[in-house]
Amino acid sequence: MPHASKIAIPLPGFNTPLVGFEQPFEMLEACHERVLRSLDLLRRAREHIAQHGHDADSRSALTDVLRYFDIAGSLHHEDEELHIFPALQDHPDATVRAAVAELQADHERMHAQWARLRQTLLRWRDDPAAPPPSDKDGTLIDEFIIGYELHIPLEETVAYPAAHPFFDADRLREIGEEMARRRQVNPVPPQSRA
Repeated sequence: MPHASKIAIPLPGFNTPLVGFEQPFEMLEACHERVLRSLDLLRRAREHIAQHGHDADSRSALTDVLRYFDIAGSLHHEDEELHIFPALQDHPDATVRAAVAELQADHERMHAQWARLRQTLLRWRDDPAAPPPSDKDGTLIDEFIIGYELHIPLEETVAYPAAHPFFDADRLREIGEEMARRRQVNPVPPQSRA
């Protein structure tokens, strides 16, 4: 039996229902659960490296974190910036407009944080002799994680509910198709899933 990673997150704990691009809002929320799982993996990888040093388990975990935030995380932000935020720019509720401005600023800050954090994670993944996490590394990781933990609820409780009424079924289908195209995925109708 293959050795199981000491810090890998088991898939059975993943509770997001199967959703596809034909349900863009549900897909965005499912993406948030994957973000939180990736952040938890990052947190546990840092703890593992501090206790055990760099090893196959930490390199595997860091590869997963890097892959997620380099690809899926970036596409997720782009989904919101292309479709959700523009729909809310002129929203009649000032609270919604303020939330959108905050969310957009968050994306810029997260992008900058990721650029810095990514360099550290690449070093940890690729250099077995890399030093253990410093206080500065820990602060950068903590700020990145906390930023998402504050960001996601604002999207799910304010932005998504406010934006949803602006999209009819045809527009939701168009958005889903566009999201799938950017990922080079064929959208699968719900009835054809096994």
